[in-house]
Amino acid sequence: MGKTEKTSLNAAADKLRDAGLIVIKIGSALLFDQAGGQPDRRWMEALAEDVAQLVAQGKRVVLVSSGSIAIGRQILALPAGRIKLEEKQAAAAVGQVQLAGAWTAALAKQNIAAAQILLAPEDTETRRRHLNARATMHSLLDMGVVPVVNENDTITTYEIRFGDNDRLAARVAAMLSADLLILLSDVDGLYDANPSTDKSARHIAEIETITEDILLMGEGANADFASGGMATKLAAGQIATAAGVDMIICNGQTARPINKLAQGGRASLFHAALAPMAARKNWIAGMLAPKGSLQLDAGASQAVLAGKSLLAAGVSSVTGPFERGDPVRLLDAAGQEIARGLAGYSSAEAELLKGHKSSEFTALLGYEGRAELIHADDLALLAGRRKNQGTGQERL
Repeated sequence: MGKTEKTSLNAAADKLRDAGLIVIKIGSALLFDQAGGQPDRRWMEALAEDVAQLVAQGKRVVLVSSGSIAIGRQILALPAGRIKLEEKQAAAAVGQVQLAGAWTAALAKQNIAAAQILLAPEDTETRRRHLNARATMHSLLDMGVVPVVNENDTITTYEIRFGDNDRLAARVAAMLSADLLILLSDVDGLYDANPSTDKSARHIAEIETITEDILLMGEGANADFASGGMATKLAAGQIATAAGVDMIICNGQTARPINKLAQGGRASLFHAALAPMAARKNWIAGMLAPKGSLQLDAGASQAVLAGKSLLAAGVSSVTGPFERGDPVRLLDAAGQEIARGLAGYSSAEAELLKGHKSSEFTALLGYEGRAELIHADDLALLAGRRKNQGTGQERL
């Protein structure tokens, strides 16, 4: 279950050093000043320094930030305790503007642009919306922008919501095929008992697999010693590690917590079983029932087998119906299935585009579409045809 603490601390710092795409989750308890009424701008600016340091190292960073409802409640002078759903949504609507502004100002001091992304559960679970959200965030990251993500509490209901930003952050990390998810908390990781009441509680610095024994550590008296509860963090860990994303829980209460982590600060590291892209490929290849098929010419088949995106020019026939985001089979010229992928266009659109170059798409569709019929990140070769799938170099 664990290694020596020294080895584990170095392992967590090593994961941070080697990660290319990092999702950092910030809880409400870290964002507010002692009075709890205003965002702690000094802490936010210090974290922005950490983000700038990561960006300078060539890393891509996404922030998942709580706090909009708490800010909105203060501005609207709503009473303490439980409030009506519509009041909570109103508070979120007011607070989201303020929260986005605070992060924009903090990151601007580091010459980094911020973008606001509001997500509902169906944005990560419905394939078409999943692809749109993923493409938007990757485009922002390509431009050097830091997306700041929050749950869209203005429209979600108690019945249809992520429930907490730990799980939201895990879903975002999985969606983006991130290398690392960091949960900034008010504790420095997982303990086998509640450290605030049990002096013999043992810090667990490295977790290879989230077993039933590990999950039990997030329940009972140990469940609430971290903001949001340790149980939700372990649930987030299950989502992230299953998607190939390593996860770290560390204390965010000090200034520049990411820099402290990089220096070997105490944390708990949860290992993923697979690399992020390999996990995504397995999901595409084996977990989704195809809705249609695309038959490819010899050149397109070779390109796909070499790890490249599928272009419409190499498609000879389309079998549907399917919509954008649906899984489809890719067949070679002899009709043999060589891969599966998530369609970038509907079957009706693919029928229009087949055999054509991307420069002709606007005239055919009436709008400027994506160049690829299926992007390489959304393609998975079938078993036996996988060469270096999941290495990240060929982006297959």
